Amino acid sequence: MCGRFAVTTDPALLAEKIKAIDETTTDPGPNYNVAPTTTVSTVVTRHSDPDDEATRRLRSMRWGLIPPWVKSGEDGTPDSKSPLLINARAEKVTTSPAFRSSAKSKRCLVPMDGWYEWKGAKGAKTPFFMYGADGEPLFMAGLWTTWRPKDAPREAPPLVSCTIITTDAAGPLAEIHDRMPLTISAADWDRWLDPDAPMDEGLLRGHGDLDRIDVREVSRLVNSVRNNGPELIAPAEPQPEQATLL
Repeated sequence: MCGRFAVTTDPALLAEKIKAIDETTTDPGPNYNVAPTTTVSTVVTRHSDPDDEATRRLRSMRWGLIPPWVKSGEDGTPDSKSPLLINARAEKVTTSPAFRSSAKSKRCLVPMDGWYEWKGAKGAKTPFFMYGADGEPLFMAGLWTTWRPKDAPREAPPLVSCTIITTDAAGPLAEIHDRMPLTISAADWDRWLDPDAPMDEGLLRGHGDLDRIDVREVSRLVNSVRNNGPELIAPAEPQPEQATLL
């Protein structure tokens, strides 16, 4: 799965780098401990008008997809009892009621420096950071949708939310966790994002940039969402050896 990740690239710089229009609404700065419900930058390809050419855009979305059928609470926000859909299994995105509509034409990429995963027994799990070894961001396959309270006027801006697609872990990553985010390589971005074409389901069975990903043990500071800084992705310091009694 993917329950926490790091992203440090300024949205404007990222948009320039990937030749996208920057439509993000905020730049929160580097975030080394992105948690569910955080607003994140995503990449989409959309039309401005029905007849124009679709263009690549960077947009802000809430991490944790909210299906359109979720009811609203008394305060007009999504019912807190609704599931927090931060991940979608690649094997089910085309059939799950929560994801199949988005899979048709609302696909996105979620850029990140890397993500965290934990290994070990409960209470003593060791955190690891999976990242782009070449220093470049990784782009994870995602889905997005819009949500409005039942009685909201049509002109009211919707809440836009997304989920990250996961697949079976491969290579050394499988030793850390059995699932991993589905990476999409740059050569396949346009195929994945095209809003006018059906999903290329072959991409759901690949591992995109697996050869670019490296892994390292990191500090347990990442265990708390209150911690946020570059020390979270730094290599863990060696633990002192325990003295033995003779």
